[in-house]
Amino acid sequence: MAKLTKIFGPPGTGKTYRLLQRVRAYVRTGTPYHQIGYFAFTKKASGVARDRVGVSEKQVPYFQTIHAFCFHLLSMNEEQIMQPYNYEEIGKLLGIRVNYSDKYNEEQTHYLTCNNPYFQMIGKAINLDINIKELYNRNEHDRKVIDWGPLKNIASTLQEYKKVNEIMDFNDLIKTLIEKQDKIPKLKAIFIDEAQDLSPLQWKLVDILKTKTEHLYLAGDDDQAIYAWAGADVNRFITEPGREIILKHSRRISKAVQQQSEIPISRIAGIRKHKKYLPRPVEGLAQHINNLGQVNLKEGNWLILSRTKSNLLTIMEELRRKNLYYQSNKGKSFTVGIYNAAVAYTKWKTEEALEPSEINDIRDYIPNAKFWNKNKEWYDVFTAAPHKEVLYIRNMLAAGEKLSGKARIFVSTIHAAKGGEEDNVILSLHQSSKVQKGIKQSVDKQDEEHRVWYVGISRARNNLYKLKAKKVIKEYKL
Repeated sequence: MAKLTKIFGPPGTGKTYRLLQRVRAYVRTGTPYHQIGYFAFTKKASGVARDRVGVSEKQVPYFQTIHAFCFHLLSMNEEQIMQPYNYEEIGKLLGIRVNYSDKYNEEQTHYLTCNNPYFQMIGKAINLDINIKELYNRNEHDRKVIDWGPLKNIASTLQEYKKVNEIMDFNDLIKTLIEKQDKIPKLKAIFIDEAQDLSPLQWKLVDILKTKTEHLYLAGDDDQAIYAWAGADVNRFITEPGREIILKHSRRISKAVQQQSEIPISRIAGIRKHKKYLPRPVEGLAQHINNLGQVNLKEGNWLILSRTKSNLLTIMEELRRKNLYYQSNKGKSFTVGIYNAAVAYTKWKTEEALEPSEINDIRDYIPNAKFWNKNKEWYDVFTAAPHKEVLYIRNMLAAGEKLSGKARIFVSTIHAAKGGEEDNVILSLHQSSKVQKGIKQSVDKQDEEHRVWYVGISRARNNLYKLKAKKVIKEYKL
């Protein structure tokens, strides 16, 4: 059985750096890379770990997500894995609308989700390693949204669909490898990052990995555990016996932001690993604002966070009204095709030769060639482009925005920004009625909500601006 070490890493304390230090130490003392397992929360994160160590993917076959680890050991191929179109097809069979996708910026995370509450509940039951009836009987869902009859039918249809088509979803990969654990190789050391987000199903696999290695390292931060809605089990991470290391020096957070971060976690009523971390020797700023007009968004880099997608859409609309260029997980805030056509048209006006692709870009917005006119600007002749979009792009260019580059302003939900950081963060304190209703169901849900706000606050490196909700009753108190 493996010796177990737990590393608690508050925001910016170098948790991943510490893990990779240990990886390098094993290599220096003679352990080959293929004898080391390093499991990250996302495909991107595992790639970053490889880059930091300075090795290729072939050199470290077990620097992966847990799902990719299972996928490769089971010798699967892409055709054997459920894809978003499969879920949409099941939805058509059942007469319901299903848009199944990776919610977190198209990353391969532990928790794929969809916009259908029934499929969300089925996924949660699998992650919790319980049957769907047991989860339904816990009465943690909205009874007005989910009924047992349709839920039972959808769950059985999904199971039959996978059986007939001989395909698996990500969770099936874990369950299958647990059943075929002889396929798991013996490793010298295994490292698991973001362990606070492991589900009971994934913990079952971890228990097997303990028997397959000499030393197991679990790293995470229980205060940043915000995936309980999908089945993550933070309490298991907190109570798992092992040697504990707490990282105490944040290289990210200013004093003001650190003080704000203490507020939500001080409200956690359930079990928690008590720990103090020290901020950078920078004062920083934390203050309330009533609206976006109270900060200068025309300078500096900004991350604007919201608890819900609906509130985020409202913020995005306001940024457009202010003619500010921003990006989100869906891309740039304007129609890139119109901008590219505008650049090409301006190039044409200066007598420069155009590439065939540039000519096609312009034709998308000037269908009739006779309207090409070197005496007029692009915004006067792009008759096929929406007027509001043309005006938005024109105003941003007039303000000196560099639309070809990365935006200084990024907008996101708190969940989708986990792991991100920025000099200046605007945190919208708005809570939806659905969120407020949900957290009344249990202390665990209230604790998770406090952790969500802790994550939001701790994305700020220097300055935190707390955007008040339009209605006091809808506001998280900070």
